[in-house]
Amino acid sequence: MSLIKAVIFDWAGTMIDFGSRAPMGAFVEVFGEFGVDLTVAEARGPMGLPKLDHIKALGALPRVAEAWKVAHGGAPFDDAAAQRVYDIFVPLNARIVSDYAALVPGAAGMVADLRGLGIKIGSTTGYTRDIMAPVLPLAAEQGYAPDNLVCAGDLVAGRPSPLMMYKCFVDLGVWPASACVKVDDTDPGIAEGRAAGTWTVGVSLSGNEVGLSVEELAETPTEERDRLNGEAVAKLETAGAHYVIDTVADLPAVLDKIEARIALGERPDA
Repeated sequence: MSLIKAVIFDWAGTMIDFGSRAPMGAFVEVFGEFGVDLTVAEARGPMGLPKLDHIKALGALPRVAEAWKVAHGGAPFDDAAAQRVYDIFVPLNARIVSDYAALVPGAAGMVADLRGLGIKIGSTTGYTRDIMAPVLPLAAEQGYAPDNLVCAGDLVAGRPSPLMMYKCFVDLGVWPASACVKVDDTDPGIAEGRAAGTWTVGVSLSGNEVGLSVEELAETPTEERDRLNGEAVAKLETAGAHYVIDTVADLPAVLDKIEARIALGERPDA
């Protein structure tokens, strides 16, 4: 049996949707419906936050805030405006998310190996329940069905607070937090794990920061690929990740290192 009691995974960019591409088109499209041209780079910036908070963060960008005023007769991008955008975004994202539900290569086998060691598998996401509804059966068909799911909107606060992680601990019946690992491709997801007191592992190459599909990555020159991945690694380390890996397929070797540190009495918050 492993000294690690649970690994809690993010979804898009970590376990599914290599490149975390599903939300991008939805954000760009929905802001366009409100007369604001949003770039993909802008849309990716707050990734990992609950989607309403993500929309508020986009509206707070100076360029976007000014473009909103121009498009709406000087009215500011306030909470009511964010809610209007959100109300259109959620069903739109729910309609397209199924097209981006393929598991990251190696994810299913990795999870099976962890289960063989007696490790429980949890999950948190910035997606709402409505968005996740079509994803769950598609992931299960590919061999991935975590022991729980905590979504944005389930609790009074999402990332970067630790509340979704606390819910995972309760659902899975695991403690202490220092015997658990959070795996995520975004800053808020790493912050979520650190706030909860777990070990954290960032995922760089399959995640939001690189933002490329498997096919796009294969067509990217090695030098450019390494540059993009290096920038993603640096950002995740700055966010507080204890370790950073390319994809979840690389996780077992890092878990061995974490288990060795636990055996020595080390803690993630030391």
